Amino acid sequence: MIEDQASSLRRMNQSRLIKVIAVTGGKGGVGKTNITLNTAISMAKMGKRVMVLDADLGLANVDVMLGLRVEKNLSHVLSGECTLDDVLVQGPHGVLIAPATSGTQAMTELSSTEHAGLIRAFSELRTNIDVLIVDTAAGISDMVLSFSKASQDIVMVVCDEPTSLTDAYALIKLLNREHGVFKFKIVANMVRNSREGQELFAKLSKVTNRFLDVALELVATVPYDENIRKSVRKQKAIVDAFPSSPASVAIKGLADKALHWPIPNQPGGHLEFFLEQLIADKVVGGQG
Repeated sequence: MIEDQASSLRRMNQSRLIKVIAVTGGKGGVGKTNITLNTAISMAKMGKRVMVLDADLGLANVDVMLGLRVEKNLSHVLSGECTLDDVLVQGPHGVLIAPATSGTQAMTELSSTEHAGLIRAFSELRTNIDVLIVDTAAGISDMVLSFSKASQDIVMVVCDEPTSLTDAYALIKLLNREHGVFKFKIVANMVRNSREGQELFAKLSKVTNRFLDVALELVATVPYDENIRKSVRKQKAIVDAFPSSPASVAIKGLADKALHWPIPNQPGGHLEFFLEQLIADKVVGGQG
């Protein structure tokens, strides 16, 4: 009986080994959503089943950027009107979008219990995926903290503006000191060249090394590219509209790298997406 249960849990775990990445930045306007969508589409082109969660719950824009028609969104999941599977819409190359709502004040003021409920909804997802990318809101709200700490990897997008660095530092500090997050992956976005990206990373690292117990890793430098603006106007991803452009090449490299980041095989101590995978790990490990 115990052996049957363990076998069942192992099969469930194997089918639910899902990579979860939060893309955040502390500040608006640093290009989080562009990085999120183009990374997701690049992964889909590599044969992965990818979902994007628009976690900017009150100012949703992922579906708008892709010109998608949305009938239901995460507010309907929270109210119990439908399941998460019911609100999914399909974007380019089969990327699934879990759309939020726009212009709804109540969605920006969710309680910690409601955040937890939304995160737990992913444990009941019937749609099979390999990767979930969470596009968080800007700022250091409870909502941003909840979705970031529930992810396995946190990608912090920064650009060469003083407020971008100070806001990124503030978010890193909160996640580190209040929630025990120690590792952050950094994307230097809209830089003139690789050297400027390295310098931007060095500025942030200098401050975090002095005041925080964290490890930062520069995972991509994405150059400023006028084609991004053109692709946004077309409501297309730059990796589709201008696949050979400098930004596209950099983001494809980021997507390939991200697919090789290891997936933890045990809970990280936070409320996390896809809880049944983590429970399976724990039970099977305990019976091993």
